Amino acid sequence: MSPFKSSTGLPENLAATLCYLFPMVGGILFLALEKRSRYVIFHALQSLMTFAVLAIAHLLSGAVPIIGLLASALLALVGVVLWLVLMANAIQGKWYKLPWIGGIAEKQMQRI
Repeated sequence: MSPFKSSTGLPENLAATLCYLFPMVGGILFLALEKRSRYVIFHALQSLMTFAVLAIAHLLSGAVPIIGLLASALLALVGVVLWLVLMANAIQGKWYKLPWIGGIAEKQMQRI
């Protein structure tokens, strides 16, 4: 466990993991509650953005006949893999950044 505590009273790595455990909801919740931990804020932003993009892509793929079914299944698989990888890295205390979304989350974190 991380020796550092977030402003919620939880260890930073646990709070960051909870951002991913409950996709989008966890990110929104920790963005509202966290006041000082940049680690938790980064993971909350990355979680929120990652799973929002996946949800929108999943919704749009449903509008495409035939190929949309395959795309939807692929997006579901990608979502589960990302969910597991992001939680594993967060609980280990790693600043794991996804290629595009991680950079955007980092820039947004600096504005907060």
